Amino acid sequence: MLPFEQWLLLAIIGLSTTFYVTNWLPTEVTAAGTIVTLMATGLLTPTDALSGFASTATITVAAMFVLSAGLMRTGALEAVTIYLGRFANGSARRLLLLLAIVEVPASAFMNNTPVVVMMIPVVVSLCRQYNLRPSKFLLPVSYFAVLGGTVTLIGTSTNILVADLYRKAGGPGFGLFEFTVLGLIYAVVGSTFIILVGHRLLPNYSPLANLTSGRSHLTYVTELIVGSASNLIGKAAADVFDQIALYERPQPPQPIRRHRRLGQQRNKPEANAQSTTVTLLEVLRLGRSYQAEALRTWQLTSGDILVVSGTPKDIHLFQQMHAVELATVIEDEDRTVTTDLEDQVMEAVVMPGSEVVGNTMRQIMLHRRFGVKVMGLQHQGQQQVQGLRAQRLDVGDVLLLRGKTAGLRMAAETCRLLLVEGVENSLVRKTKNTTALVIMGLVIVLASVTAIPIVVLALTGAIAMIVTRCLRTDEALNALEASTLMLLAGTIPIGLAMESTGLVNTIVNGMIALVGTSNPVLFLTVFYIITAMLTEMISNNAVAVLLTPVALSLATTLDVSPLPLLVAVLFGASAAFMTPFGYQTNAIVMGPGGYKFTDYLRIGALLQAIMILVATICIPIFWPF
Repeated sequence: MLPFEQWLLLAIIGLSTTFYVTNWLPTEVTAAGTIVTLMATGLLTPTDALSGFASTATITVAAMFVLSAGLMRTGALEAVTIYLGRFANGSARRLLLLLAIVEVPASAFMNNTPVVVMMIPVVVSLCRQYNLRPSKFLLPVSYFAVLGGTVTLIGTSTNILVADLYRKAGGPGFGLFEFTVLGLIYAVVGSTFIILVGHRLLPNYSPLANLTSGRSHLTYVTELIVGSASNLIGKAAADVFDQIALYERPQPPQPIRRHRRLGQQRNKPEANAQSTTVTLLEVLRLGRSYQAEALRTWQLTSGDILVVSGTPKDIHLFQQMHAVELATVIEDEDRTVTTDLEDQVMEAVVMPGSEVVGNTMRQIMLHRRFGVKVMGLQHQGQQQVQGLRAQRLDVGDVLLLRGKTAGLRMAAETCRLLLVEGVENSLVRKTKNTTALVIMGLVIVLASVTAIPIVVLALTGAIAMIVTRCLRTDEALNALEASTLMLLAGTIPIGLAMESTGLVNTIVNGMIALVGTSNPVLFLTVFYIITAMLTEMISNNAVAVLLTPVALSLATTLDVSPLPLLVAVLFGASAAFMTPFGYQTNAIVMGPGGYKFTDYLRIGALLQAIMILVATICIPIFWPF
């Protein structure tokens, strides 16, 4: 029977984990609540409960966020990526290989999230150039970043955290390139699978923004309502529209054919001689969205909402010719008529740490603050048609926005939204990219050849980014991902509580009773699988905090080296491939790629199995028991 303190701690861990997984409360609130609960119940003293804020791991991760933001803001990697992209020459596999060549080393020294954020508009731009589907590349962009993060100590916050916990437990910690060899094996094996096999398992989707890709800058999207007085009632869509765009995430009543081209030309029948060059993108009927070839046989009816694309003149003529009304878009709390067809239409992804996370359209007030209207929303890969104003936003959601360019950019910077557009329009300080690279290079070199603690070097580099004006002070502060830092501050004390209450020993004894002590490699495999599976459900940092003390205690009990088990925690906590919420970069690409949960599971399960095999074979070779 467990002591009361252990039951109490298990209840706190279970409750906080539930909040982290479900996002019922913001991560910051859950982390703060966990700290308060540990103090209020007497499981930890205030000093121990608040130790996460002063942890060198938390401070190092914060500094790395600033360093990564400096590289991102100066566009240090974009020129390299675009240059390599030219060698792809339209080949999907070649482009994937080039992306891996850029991302893996970049993620080895930068935080994964900025790398993925930087790469999304690059990939979308390259896909438009070569007429490729972004859904074939954006999930690999996340996976390449995850694999690259295992190459060095500073590749991911999890590595920094485990090294810090190991040092506090009396160990030597880890060097910058301590597990680089295994990380490179991981990256090569995983990338090879993605390029040769995984690419075929990915869907062929086109997200919202691609409805307008490849069109003139004078072509716009808007909604038209078929009213009771419209002459479109009873007519087939094919008799009205010359072009019906193919949007390959349909929900029609019957299967459709899939095409590579966005639009499909059709000979114009005589009855349609006066028709304008307006393209039908989709029809919204009774709360459902329908696209593509199925629409050709449809008869339009009163109440249908037509999402169309065309020049302002053509849309205006179409409206007059067929007696249809301009539909509406979201202006904060209200729906309003779309009056300015000269507005820019852009897709924006909700990033980690965005102030809009957990809020509704009514609350974020994009129009009142920036003059930006919301035309559409994809939530968890699904297009939302009804209830846009009441939908609470989450990381990875995609908003289809309409507004002036200045307002869109201001909304993106203020609310931490990623505008998915060509990199030629990115707001970067290209004159500072060499400076940013030199700063980052000095941090890496000094960490490799000197005994200066990484926390000192990272903080110095972060300050240098601001002093040299690679970053403004406000941009550096915005780069600090509050959710990640608060998660670290809130979970580090849980590890201390597990040790002080004896819960770690209880878990270790249970594992020994289950597996036995005769085969350490079996222990390693089980430990890695447990770590990887937990990471698919909760934060990798939380998993690392929970299992690092277990690994250390287990090694002491078995009288073996703790290094193999700690490395299993490091790599297992980075092996989040099967779910969109296991790793925040997976969530970021969900909206732009239009992915479903099953898309992650299809490719991620195979990749996870391969990584388990690699870890089981390689870890005992490089770190013997």
